[in-house]
Amino acid sequence: MIYNGVYWTGVAYIQPIAELFLLGYCLSRLAAPFMEKKKGAHWAGAVYILVMLVLYFMPQHMDYFAAYTIGALAAFFVMCCVDRRNYRQKIFIAVTFFSMRWFAFAMAEILRDKAYQFAENTAYMEKHLNMWFALYVAMTLFFLLGGFWLMLIGIRCILKVYRYKYADMTKKELLMMIIPSVMGVAGYVNIWYCRGLYEGESRKTFGSYEILAFLYCAAAVTAIVVMIVLYQNIKAQQEGRLQDELLAVQMERMRKHIEQVESLYGDIRGIRHDMANHILTLEKLYEGDKKEEAKAYGEELKKALAQTAGGIKSGNPVTDVILQEWKSEAERKGIRFCCDFFYPADSNANAFDISVILNNALGNAMENAGSNESPYVSVYSYRRKNAYMIEVRNSFTGHIQWDKESGLPITSKERAGSYRKSHKYEEIYNYEKNHGYGLENIRKMARKYAGDIDIIQKDGEFCLSVMLMLA
Repeated sequence: MIYNGVYWTGVAYIQPIAELFLLGYCLSRLAAPFMEKKKGAHWAGAVYILVMLVLYFMPQHMDYFAAYTIGALAAFFVMCCVDRRNYRQKIFIAVTFFSMRWFAFAMAEILRDKAYQFAENTAYMEKHLNMWFALYVAMTLFFLLGGFWLMLIGIRCILKVYRYKYADMTKKELLMMIIPSVMGVAGYVNIWYCRGLYEGESRKTFGSYEILAFLYCAAAVTAIVVMIVLYQNIKAQQEGRLQDELLAVQMERMRKHIEQVESLYGDIRGIRHDMANHILTLEKLYEGDKKEEAKAYGEELKKALAQTAGGIKSGNPVTDVILQEWKSEAERKGIRFCCDFFYPADSNANAFDISVILNNALGNAMENAGSNESPYVSVYSYRRKNAYMIEVRNSFTGHIQWDKESGLPITSKERAGSYRKSHKYEEIYNYEKNHGYGLENIRKMARKYAGDIDIIQKDGEFCLSVMLMLA
């Protein structure tokens, strides 16, 4: 009987320790998709276990609620140290985990108590007194695995509906997201206080109250998931709206390019109209044996033609203007600009689609090339049967963070654009800044032609390759 008592005490002593290890694993599972490096989530889970073990073995007893709060704060601190970005999202992770722990194991505790009550009243247990310890061990395992299983289900639901895991969270969004957890835990404390008070005085449980408590915990978890779904829908609508506005800005750019092309054609028509007069002037100068004047006049005429025609010949007037603009921008910034681009005129390629690719790719390249000692940007294209390739390269010595959902880079570098003048364009600027400066739009254009994009960064160079399948 002495050993039997020791065994009972041993199981009761080990149960909280095993629970802490399971919770640490659950924390790492919840945090991992939000962290740039997986080891950061593992460190958070390990530190959570370590802190909780220290608090558990402390000679002075601490309230469970306070102890788990300290553990969640320690995990939050580790996540912030390992991954120094989007701190508000880490607050959401810590608060959500803290609340999920109470809800999941509260439901497991209710289920265990019901199962225990049922087993105690069976004839088998009344006849086999030696099986009570085995029943206690079985119910302890049922509680641990039940709480662990419920935690994993809740975490899986959260991760499934939380799509924009790398999106920045504002203060208002954080407040909206943690309200279900905070209110749920507040209600949980009141429910379990009343439950403990009733059981302490009456020495028995109230069946209907247990059912209501279980449903409350399940409803609290559901409220957390539903709030995340609503938040993600808001983010999706916001992203769609910003994409539409970004497209509107690009169409405005395109309109200006077309106006410049029309102006270019007007200048060309003017020169063609005056060409007869120019030729007649040159003939008279040569007839009068005024070779020096004729030569000077010819040089001026060539300069006028060069300014009108532009320095880039890509095979399409729209892409000519776009490339010439970016070349001029590169010269102003002291960036070496190399261009060997041709427009696939004998294909189904649309000039607007190609302009979207060029504007976004060259804008991104131009902004990120300047940090290098010898900055350069190059753009060229080639065609192999139906495959049309556009490659934009630029010098780049920075660090790229990758969005795991889209597979595109996330950059935190700020860019001062010519469209940063109003609230609407400020939002567009921020959208471009956080989503790789329009790489998503480039990929959309590529997939429109059954193609895709590829990004390579190595040896101080960033290379964007765009493939279009043309007919």
